[in-house]
Amino acid sequence: MHGLGIPTTRALAIVGSPDKVLREEVETAAVVTRVAPSFLRFGHFEHFASLGRQEELKQLADHAIANHFPEILSLPQGSAQYLGLLEIVVQRTAVLLAHWQSVGFCHGVMNTDNMSLLGLTIDYGPFQFLDGFDPAHICNHSDHQGRYAYARQPQIAFWNLYCLGQALLPLVQDQDAAVEVLDVYKTLYPAQLDQRMAAKLGLKEVKAGDHALIDAVFKLLATERTDFTIFWRRLSQAVAGYATGQQTAAFDKVGDMFIEPSAWQIWLGQYLSRLAEEDLALSAQAMLACNPKYVLRNHLGEQAIRQAKMGDFSEVATLLKLLSAPFEEHPGFESYAAFPPDWASTISISCSS
Repeated sequence: MHGLGIPTTRALAIVGSPDKVLREEVETAAVVTRVAPSFLRFGHFEHFASLGRQEELKQLADHAIANHFPEILSLPQGSAQYLGLLEIVVQRTAVLLAHWQSVGFCHGVMNTDNMSLLGLTIDYGPFQFLDGFDPAHICNHSDHQGRYAYARQPQIAFWNLYCLGQALLPLVQDQDAAVEVLDVYKTLYPAQLDQRMAAKLGLKEVKAGDHALIDAVFKLLATERTDFTIFWRRLSQAVAGYATGQQTAAFDKVGDMFIEPSAWQIWLGQYLSRLAEEDLALSAQAMLACNPKYVLRNHLGEQAIRQAKMGDFSEVATLLKLLSAPFEEHPGFESYAAFPPDWASTISISCSS
């Protein structure tokens, strides 16, 4: 996630043990140590609010403001500062969710205890990067109702923000003002997503009509469950070829990803009309810098795990190298950016994964 430029906690170390533990199966134990400026979560505030412990709630909010959001201290003391805290968290959460959706990242367990006050990706449990694009994809096999499906993540984030707002209400003391701040998410998140998707399309800025173009490509990918990462990388390479004069033939490898080409051809025509307003060389360069070639797909992680269980950590080292620089080509490692094998769809992950 750090290699992709997405706000995240970082891995510091992993400590293994020969002791056996029962997870999905009996396996050896390990502890991953992660670091961040803070691990404060929405749920910490809910905890004190639900118990009516307003003094501790105030101490926690004051601590967060003083240590992580000092710009809020310029506001009048009292409710204005707590409202300012809520506003910053709304903004950071909107940015984070736009990041996630733009790369096809599924978190899997988006409860309020797993939402960072700093807008970081936190609690890596049953997470997954999409293979075929399915808005209804559920990456956690214990999420039987699909509460945290890919397409629902932005809405769940909004719900979680409301829970945080409710927890802070004893300090804010103005329900209408809190709701007004929370509702900013409804416009900020879509605008952030449009900006990220426009960048993936090689568009320097979002113009009128671009949202419809973005919405259309999402629908196009969903129709045939087109591989999300490969589509965007091939599109980037196609624009690079198009910029050098290869004409529409440069997009043939992208079109090959669709069984029914008519919808693709219609969208491509609309896209090329919009792209004509851009500097093609700059667009291609920007697209290759924001559409990764490598992401941590489930089957890659599974292969690394199987080898590590036998004492061979070479695959872990390879993945670390590739995923630390996911936008680079890394010649000789093309298989790590290929379509997933059929057995990848049988991988089942949960909170115990």
